[in-house]
Amino acid sequence: MTPNAPTRETDVLVIGAGPAGAAAGFWCATRGLDTVMLEKKHFPREKTCGDGLTPRAVKQLNDMGLGDSLAKFHRYEGLRATAHGKALELQWPTHPIYPQHGYVVRRRELDQMVAFNAERAGAALLQGHEATTPILENGRLVGATVTDKDNDQTFDVRAKYVVIADGANSRFGRALGTSRTREWPYGTAIRTYWQSPRHAEPWIESALDVKDRNGKSMPGYGWIFPVGDGTINIGVGLLSTFKDFTSVNTTHLLDSYAHMVADSWGINPDTPECKATSGKIPMGGSVGPKVGQGYVVVGDAAGSVNPFNGEGIDYAYETSRMAAEVLHEAITLNDPRALGRYQVMLDDEYGQYFKVARLFAKVIGRPVLMRELSRVGIQSHTLMEWVLRIMANLLRPDEIGPAEAAYKAAAAIVRLAPNA
Repeated sequence: MTPNAPTRETDVLVIGAGPAGAAAGFWCATRGLDTVMLEKKHFPREKTCGDGLTPRAVKQLNDMGLGDSLAKFHRYEGLRATAHGKALELQWPTHPIYPQHGYVVRRRELDQMVAFNAERAGAALLQGHEATTPILENGRLVGATVTDKDNDQTFDVRAKYVVIADGANSRFGRALGTSRTREWPYGTAIRTYWQSPRHAEPWIESALDVKDRNGKSMPGYGWIFPVGDGTINIGVGLLSTFKDFTSVNTTHLLDSYAHMVADSWGINPDTPECKATSGKIPMGGSVGPKVGQGYVVVGDAAGSVNPFNGEGIDYAYETSRMAAEVLHEAITLNDPRALGRYQVMLDDEYGQYFKVARLFAKVIGRPVLMRELSRVGIQSHTLMEWVLRIMANLLRPDEIGPAEAAYKAAAAIVRLAPNA
């Protein structure tokens, strides 16, 4: 710490102001907690992402009062699945809680919108500030030493509780001992943007039969998300369950996919708008512990990404909302034991679902099997509707349709399996 630099004190310190951190800041502030959010960069800033918001994410943004702001961006109605020369257009399924549409919003715009919304709700947003070192007292996290990256000054922020929301790499979390369960799947993703005459289509597109330059099937998927601003977001995601995963050059794979879709989407595959960016994605709740003395871990920092489809924004918003609830309880009741309820909430909401998804990720890590599954699935609109409901985690709690029945059968099998 810089000598004589003032120490800032707060109820809740949020490390990171991306989707998880900004949502945590909003929900803590609206509950009346003095909240400080740290964002090491300045908004707007880029993030590797498909930019697609599912109905689950849209609900959370609506609940944060951002429905009118969202409506300014490109709305889409569902998913176009492609494989083996066929395409199926699948409307988002009906659900009693979630809307039947999504949006495509570039992360540079989305994250700024949510962070500034938290600031308007009363949370302090310190941009260009990085939490560098945990402050521990008797084994309990009580804050962080923070560097103002604009002037290289350091100071301490002390807090009753800390929310760790610094993303998939989570340096701060690792400094406290969080780690990924290495037997569980993770993914990598790479994306960039192209100008396209089809930039305002009402469907996002997912290719289930991505191939490398040699025509070899890969254990992942390609995506095309129309942004509505003259561009489309094109990317590919791969799963670690493929035995040759580490040998795949994702830049070459994206290039192959862009050439594959160039004619149909009217793009010049050799002239993207910007350099492609990539990132590693921990999945299925694979990072833990998620609760420690004085802190909770949320969003990508906790591995809260759906292994079925690589979606993490909705889970970032949801886990942060849960965290704010238990932090409010812990502070108002002066009872740190309340933090333990956060893990219980996560297990209740995602435990069984993520376990099924992790096992699914292992299955599709076999390219031959994935090719046959996609070949069968793309023949049936009804079957793919069931698959979409399951993979987007839009199962209905109030009725048992074919998708819910199929999921229940899979979950029953998984309960007997080791914790994959």
